[in-house]
Amino acid sequence: MENTNKRNIWTRKMILDAAGSSLLKLNPVALFSNPVMLIVEIGSVITTIVTFADIFGGKSFGFDLQISIWLWFTVLFANFAEALAEGKGKAQADTLKRARSETSARKLDKDSKEEQVPALSLRKGDIVLVLENEIFPCDGDVIEGVALVDESAITGESAPVVRESGGDRSGVTGGTKLLSGRAKVRITADPGETFIDQMVKMVESAKRNKTPNERALEILLIGLTVLFLVVVVTLYYFAAYMNIIISVPVLIALLVCLMPTTIGGLLPAIGIAGMDRLLAHNVIALSGKAVESAGDVNVVLLDKTGTVTLGNRMAAEFIPAEGVKEEELAKAALLSSLADETPEGRSIVTLAKEKLGLKGSDIKSPEGIHFVKFSAETRMSGADLDGKKVRKGAVESVAEFVRSFGAEFPESAQRGADHVSGDGGTPLAVCENGRALGIIRLKDMLKHGIKERLGQLHQLGIESIMITGDNPLTAVVIAAEAGVSDFIALAKPETKLNSIRELQRRGYMVAMIGDGTNDAPALAQADVAVAMNAGTQAAREAANMIDLDSNPTKLLDIVEIGKQILITRGSLTTFSVANDVSKYFAIIPALAGLAMLNIMRLANPHSAVLSAVIFNAIVIPMLIPLSLRGVKCKYSSSADLLRRNLLVYGLGGLVIPFIGIKLIDIIIVSLRLA
Repeated sequence: MENTNKRNIWTRKMILDAAGSSLLKLNPVALFSNPVMLIVEIGSVITTIVTFADIFGGKSFGFDLQISIWLWFTVLFANFAEALAEGKGKAQADTLKRARSETSARKLDKDSKEEQVPALSLRKGDIVLVLENEIFPCDGDVIEGVALVDESAITGESAPVVRESGGDRSGVTGGTKLLSGRAKVRITADPGETFIDQMVKMVESAKRNKTPNERALEILLIGLTVLFLVVVVTLYYFAAYMNIIISVPVLIALLVCLMPTTIGGLLPAIGIAGMDRLLAHNVIALSGKAVESAGDVNVVLLDKTGTVTLGNRMAAEFIPAEGVKEEELAKAALLSSLADETPEGRSIVTLAKEKLGLKGSDIKSPEGIHFVKFSAETRMSGADLDGKKVRKGAVESVAEFVRSFGAEFPESAQRGADHVSGDGGTPLAVCENGRALGIIRLKDMLKHGIKERLGQLHQLGIESIMITGDNPLTAVVIAAEAGVSDFIALAKPETKLNSIRELQRRGYMVAMIGDGTNDAPALAQADVAVAMNAGTQAAREAANMIDLDSNPTKLLDIVEIGKQILITRGSLTTFSVANDVSKYFAIIPALAGLAMLNIMRLANPHSAVLSAVIFNAIVIPMLIPLSLRGVKCKYSSSADLLRRNLLVYGLGGLVIPFIGIKLIDIIIVSLRLA
């Protein structure tokens, strides 16, 4: 997983705040949403009462006191895990909130005069200047300059990123820092609508609702708890039948050790940390169910333009006509594109510079040149110089232009155009007066790393379907290059909705991303619907997640994060259940005096119970970093993931308690605590 929030949570302030919240969460009303830990707290209260009764009754109370202390620690450690997960997001929001209120901006008026104003006074459309080592005062787009930006305040990533005008990397977020360069920025959000404002609202909003998967797991944990409660009660009567007296604190300690307290204590933290990882990717989840569904998604619908490809066709190759050198074609293409500010035109200039070995400083418009702008009527653009009319444009238009000089469009150029079209590209013809020079191949350029990302999703069993309005010939070429599972060509707005319904009818969980009003019906139908923040209000209202960066490829990150949450929850559940099995075989023989089955050779029943209680408590804080960071998402089949899960967390959950309990038993005996 990339771009996870790497912000250090082990600061003194955050730990102290989490510790304070842990005490407040001891309120039974607060623990009511976590039945497993509520039962542990009830057990702690009972053992505490028994301990005080021993004290006032003049009985030995040391053992019962230790049991009570470690049971309370078990509850506190579980509360601490949840509080730390909550504090991680709150600390980030508080920091950014302060930065937002304290930041000032260099606002530029129509005459480019600077005026120092508070960041909170900026409005959408304002232009600001940001210099080196200054903070971006608000969300916006770079319209002039190149900036190296430190986004660690937002994403937690220490590596700086480049932001520049044009393309899909022009957006900057308020609160980030300009490390080098200078940038002129157009503000794109009013106060209350910025990323910081939306993040703070989300963190300060109502408590996160439990997802269906969490509720199902909670039912399982309650079932296991009831099962072990029956086991403990049965054990009491079985021991009494054998004239063995087991005290109430020991029975409660045994119940707590056998209950799935590890996953019960970490379950809230796993869900909260998952939401925080989404937030680190600048995605606001409007419902916990959407995050859960992202982990179960097995089909993603991707728009070709802007998601699979960069969105603009780029010049990839010069194909000279017969008898024409590539250098001559490149020079004519360069001349005809000097005034073309479209992405396609700039890409032609770039390709021509590479072919001709020119640098940026070598490109100058010749004196006396007259540029001809593109028009829908002519479907051409170009330049006139010294009696030469150089044109580039649609093949049919250029061929007609050539014939106007009494010449014929050469067959070799037509073959080149047909070859480009057959490969799914777009041909542009270039001519000089009545002489056709050749073809420029324009092709959709895949987004960097998209093929690898899709391949990783396929390894997780997730299919990808590309939707495009292009003809099937073009679509099949892009689909093959990107490695998508399937594609839908000649798609109309209603095609997405019908496709989602059909996939859901066949039992698939579907995710899609959209930004337009015509995407709203499909977004409302999808299981995971991501709307881009820059999109229409209708799309945002229909979605259950908002991407504040308006980056269509973010859908892949969301699916991976959802999958990671499920993997983390499953792994720690496996570890917790395996722990219970292991502790059962470690404690019961020692407690019942069955020496032959006491394979760990625990010193005595009291040390066995106390060792198990201590191990049961300390394993929760030891697993907090893993629950907050998440188990690494391995790109492999479901069978491989299950096998690895059972091997690492199942076998590990069986072995570790034997080692841990035995070591604690040795320490307890050496200190004469039991």
